[in-house]
Amino acid sequence: MTTSTNGATWLMSQADVESALRTLENGGIILFPTDTVWSLGCDPENTDTVQRLLRLVRRSDASGAEVLVPSLEALKQLVNRLHPRLETLLYFHQRPLTVLVDTPQRLPHTILTPEGQIAIRIVQDAFCKHLLETFAKPVFSVFAGIAGQPYPTSFGNISSEIIQGCNHVVRYRQMERNAGMPSVMVRLSEVDEELEFLRE
Repeated sequence: MTTSTNGATWLMSQADVESALRTLENGGIILFPTDTVWSLGCDPENTDTVQRLLRLVRRSDASGAEVLVPSLEALKQLVNRLHPRLETLLYFHQRPLTVLVDTPQRLPHTILTPEGQIAIRIVQDAFCKHLLETFAKPVFSVFAGIAGQPYPTSFGNISSEIIQGCNHVVRYRQMERNAGMPSVMVRLSEVDEELEFLRE
């Protein structure tokens, strides 16, 4: 299967998807490209793997992590109520958009921040969407870099320590040289129900 990203065409191998899927199902960590930057991912319900992933990037908790989902419908299953303003923004926003949620549901407490929050993003990348739809559950994810250091703008910027700490490295888009950027991040203020952009 071929896909296009920023004008470039990339070959997406079904074997690559299946290997990543088996790794997630067997409690492993994958290194994969997203619609933002290269990231590490695992099954959010596997507590041991979540902790291993956080140790790999030297994070003491899930602050800075995201949960990736393939669709708006999948996101709505993880929140008690999605405010109409957020739903409209998610529907029409063209850049990758992450929503910081204060009251998630159906997610283990071990992947929440100390404040009980989680950031959730609907993926746009074809590989990610296909993988998540096949996995049939969200993926816990962090940027593929050591905490406090610059995020990797391409596969070539990822340290050998990170690569060696993974159980499967996705081949798709490894040769891409376009600089990736983190998503826009937004939350809804509980005080006045206004949208707050935390990262633009």
